[in-house]
Amino acid sequence: MADTGKLSMCVFCAFLVVAFAPATLKTIDNPGGGKIVYGQVDGATTEPAAMGSILRSLHNQYGDRPQVGRFFQVRGTNSVAVFFTLVKHTQGDAHVAGMLIVSKTGADSVEAALVSNDAARLGSTINPMLKALFAVWHPGGESASNPASAAAAAQLRTIPLQDNSASVGLPEGWNVTPQSGMGTIIAQGPNGEVVALGYPFLAIDLRNPRVAQTQAWAQGAGRNTVYGRTLYYPYGADLGRTFVELNAMVRQKSGLQPPSIQIANETPAPSTAGSRCAHLTGQIDANDGKGPREMNLVFCQGPLAPGGTYMNLAYYTSVPLPYADKERRTMGSILASFNVNQAVVSAQAGAIAKPAIDAIHEIGRRAAQQAADAHAIEDAHNRSVEARWDAQDKHNQAFSNYLLDQTVIQDNETNGHATVWNQTADALVRSNPQRYEYVETPNYLKGIDY
Repeated sequence: MADTGKLSMCVFCAFLVVAFAPATLKTIDNPGGGKIVYGQVDGATTEPAAMGSILRSLHNQYGDRPQVGRFFQVRGTNSVAVFFTLVKHTQGDAHVAGMLIVSKTGADSVEAALVSNDAARLGSTINPMLKALFAVWHPGGESASNPASAAAAAQLRTIPLQDNSASVGLPEGWNVTPQSGMGTIIAQGPNGEVVALGYPFLAIDLRNPRVAQTQAWAQGAGRNTVYGRTLYYPYGADLGRTFVELNAMVRQKSGLQPPSIQIANETPAPSTAGSRCAHLTGQIDANDGKGPREMNLVFCQGPLAPGGTYMNLAYYTSVPLPYADKERRTMGSILASFNVNQAVVSAQAGAIAKPAIDAIHEIGRRAAQQAADAHAIEDAHNRSVEARWDAQDKHNQAFSNYLLDQTVIQDNETNGHATVWNQTADALVRSNPQRYEYVETPNYLKGIDY
């Protein structure tokens, strides 16, 4: 024998297409019985109009004007709710009870949700239905009215190097280290921040058999010569991996522990023919006891010189994680402020390095500036997304307050009369006025026929 309750609910859902915009109409069959319908109300631009449209559809379908209680709302939500009952005169005079919620989601749009069941079953199913509804329905919760903004960039002062080979903008309290020069700037901030701009990794292509022979000799008898301090690495490898491994080599040759670097994202950055650049983001831990830092890096590899040498340049900022959110825009501003005096750098460079340096410094600087812009945009986007998630989470939490206290449900079931659901709003407001409030608009549905 067919389940007449489920059958009537299916018919109950079908007619609502008249009230809801068909493209947005969504339905959920509650496993314990009952029906959930939600979506945008077709043609409605106000909450009363949306209420009237759905109630009118119910009236037309079942030949009974829905009896509604007082309009109420959960404090903190942009919504209005009402309990209703009706008799399905067209379906054996079955009694139905439910709850209708409407929420204005735009200047000319209103969404609504309807949970309903046979009146005798609503008490045992309404809260499970509301939980299922609020898990998927987020009217107006997709955007934040006041999205959080990232901390503004700190004011920078331009600091030129003593050899006039480069300059950078730094905030108050920052210092350029003595190792800076020849187009490279290393600076440190008061909270453990570190930036290295135009930091060179001059390497020799290990794919060359003669270079491989030189490396073998340098690892033995030549370890204390300049060849023992040279970086040997295959040209053309993945840029993220190249940066990690060259960095480790430099640290090891200086008697230091290699840093722990985790690259979360690697994207190509603008470059010219013969050169490659990548924008890398992630975390770096220098294993100095200060913990991991957020890393924002542009790494460029120049063309291969005839002797097998090639220059790699790093432009990176790193900030201890507790300060990362606050200082992200400042780091981008520092990265974008870096300038190189190419004439001075070229004059300073030795013969072996000059061709490689000439080819890559300007490429890397431009890539770093573009990456700084991209990072700032990404940061603003992430802030907006986080704010949207936070607003939606708070919005959903507020809507979940429509869940009924068990005492209210028990009172309704004890009374046993179908129309008791129309008085539920009174019970809710009396029992918890901090949570619920009446909609005090007189004649809320004035002029709306249903």
